[in-house]
Formats: sequence, structure tokens, C-alpha cells
Amino acid sequence: MAAHAEDVARWLAEARDGVPDSLGLALEACRGYLLTIAEEELEPLLRAKGGASDLVQETFLKAHRHFADFQGNAEQDLLAWLRRMLLNTLADFRRLYYETNKRRVAREVVLSREELSCGRPGGLEENVSSPVADAIAREDSDALWTILEMLPEDYRRVLVWRHVEKRPFEEIARLLNRSENAARKLWARALQRFQEEWEGRS
Repeated sequence: MAAHAEDVARWLAEARDGVPDSLGLALEACRGYLLTIAEEELEPLLRAKGGASDLVQETFLKAHRHFADFQGNAEQDLLAWLRRMLLNTLADFRRLYYETNKRRVAREVVLSREELSCGRPGGLEENVSSPVADAIAREDSDALWTILEMLPEDYRRVLVWRHVEKRPFEEIARLLNRSENAARKLWARALQRFQEEWEGRS
């Protein structure tokens, strides 16, 4: 049975009095609300690294550690406090993922010439990878990541899945709900778009 606002208020009071499990009950009553926020805020690119339920669980752990700092007494006070904590947790997760993957993306997003030529009929030009190869040699990861973030979401996802996470096209096709051939074509378009953005940057 769903908890009512008065139940949450009672559990909060009991938690302050040291009654076991009271805080857990109050937090659990907020889980659905927090999951909805996490699902809305979590980018598709990050879902493979951590789901909404993971973020909510981490938020609950922080809430237990910092409950002494909570000043509210009502359900709405608790929801607002947990929402701020969840968004901070998500920001930390997002920053950790993007910052630690910048260099990995810079080093791995471009395939060999042989792989570049197999993505679409006729292949790509022989020298298509040279601008990115030069950037990798200079460890220009910020520029590469900036361009990735400019791409449409499906292009960015397929490049990250293929070159950062090393997923096979068969798995990428399942994730995209497309045929393997369609996934390869999307990847080839994404790679070509990446090259165009790279070569056209100011």
C-alpha cells in the first residue's frame, strides 16, 4: 500500500528519535518520484554506464549519511531535499563519465583505413582519417570530444558504442532495434559527419 504524507512525516520524526528502519521507510516512499526524475535527466549515452535505479540508490546512501543535516519535517521537504541530492549525484556521475572518457574517445573513435572503407559501398577516401590521426598524435582530446557532442544523438551513440565500448555491430543493431546492415550504414554516416565537422572546424 502506498505511503501517505502523514506516514512519511511520522517516519521522519521516528528516524530522528533513532527508531530503526524509519528513515528507510521514508526514503522508500520517495523512490518512484526519484526514479521518474532520474529517467528524465539521464542521457541515453550514459544509460549503459549506470541506470536510474543506481543513481537513486546512491542518493539514498547519501541521505542516510547526511540525514543529520536535513531540517524538514514533511514529505514535501524530504522530496525537495532528495531531489537536490539526486541531481547533484547525477552531475557527479556525468562529470566523471565525460571527463574520464575524453581521452579514451580521442584515442579510439577513429578506425583504421581498412575499417573505414567497409562501412558503406565504395568506402571512404584513403586519407579520410588523417585529420583525426593528427589530433590523436597531438592528444587533442578536447577538440574531438567537442565535435562528438555536436553530432546528432544517434550518430554520437553509434560512434561511442563502436569505438569507446568496442561493441560488435550485431549488438549495436540490437540496441538500435535495426538490422546489422542498417547499423553499419548509420555508423558510416556518423563517421563521415564526424570527419566533416572536424575538417570544417574553425
